Amino acid sequence: MTLRLAIFDCDGTLVDSQSDIGAAMDTAFVAAGLAPPPRAATRRVVGLSLPEAMRRLAPTDDTALHAELAQLYKDAFRSRREAGQVGEPLYAGIAALIEELAADGWLLGVATGKSDRGLAHCLATHGLSGHFVTLHTADRHPSKPHPSMIEACLADTGAAPAATAMIGDTTYDMAMAVNAGVRALGVDWGYHPPHELIEAGAEAVATSMTELRALLRGME
Repeated sequence: MTLRLAIFDCDGTLVDSQSDIGAAMDTAFVAAGLAPPPRAATRRVVGLSLPEAMRRLAPTDDTALHAELAQLYKDAFRSRREAGQVGEPLYAGIAALIEELAADGWLLGVATGKSDRGLAHCLATHGLSGHFVTLHTADRHPSKPHPSMIEACLADTGAAPAATAMIGDTTYDMAMAVNAGVRALGVDWGYHPPHELIEAGAEAVATSMTELRALLRGME
């Protein structure tokens, strides 16, 4: 039987974390004595590793500042989580889709700009941890769109690129999929608009969970 692997991005694909990310980013910049970036700018960098995201939000050559901002962001997000202020709700229909794919024999993975700790907490909160067999984060890989995370998912599972789909909401996800030689499937409920996903290499962009399910069924 052919191994089928569906790799999901997390923020903007599985969960709606926009308000949590924006609040933590604001806190980080204020703590560094800087004006917080516009929320639209913050949304544009979701999915990148933190140092790269900070480089784009604070475009200087000061790598020490970018490292400081990345740590301040981690601290702010962790403090919000410990205070019970992080929501990260699942998008409607995601849980059912994950359970259906797992029941049908799909291997499931995550490739995300989140930290290991953040991803583990998110999946555990929603009772989804047991469905995923391979998890890779920015803690252990270069920033998207480098293909490292997808390549690690392929190595973990033994799935072939042709039988693998990367599902995500940003151009970084789509470009990463193209770089890894797997199928790129976009979703329109996250951070980047559909036309940008297509330009970055998406085969198609789902506008509903039903459409995403149909796109994946087309691989069976």
